Amino acid sequence: MKKIQFHLNGKKETVHCPPAKTLLEVLREDMGLTGSKECCGKGECGSCSVLIGDEAICSCLILVGQVENESIVTVEGIGLQDNMDVVQEAFIKEGATQCGYCTPGIIVAAKSFLKDIEHVPTVEEIKTALGGNLCRCTGYQKIITAIQSAARNKFALSGEA
Repeated sequence: MKKIQFHLNGKKETVHCPPAKTLLEVLREDMGLTGSKECCGKGECGSCSVLIGDEAICSCLILVGQVENESIVTVEGIGLQDNMDVVQEAFIKEGATQCGYCTPGIIVAAKSFLKDIEHVPTVEEIKTALGGNLCRCTGYQKIITAIQSAARNKFALSGEA
């Protein structure tokens, strides 16, 4: 057991656990944050994606001992029902979910992708950005439309439109 500290969704947290436990296990089992899903356990599907810094990372591949003093944001930290992020709003507006299993990871990946983008992304740019996120239900078209819509909304809110 080791005492490990990190920032989670803007709040300093401390866990006492084996440093070889995956970040996904800690988030789900110890922190009660179940938005990140466990699917493949190999970093191939992206359903467990979280932001570490500003980068989308598969939390099933990261050991909690590796995130000491890091800043982690889960899908729960991106926005709340009464204060949603533009990505979340766009996914709802465009109907970009079906079963919803992959949705948290895709929202995290989209948030990371859109953080520095200065234009409405092309379909190819979005496909590249989501290359590590699998969705078996939607066919991606509504997801792509939602990400483009989120980019437009981001510019409108920031006055860059």
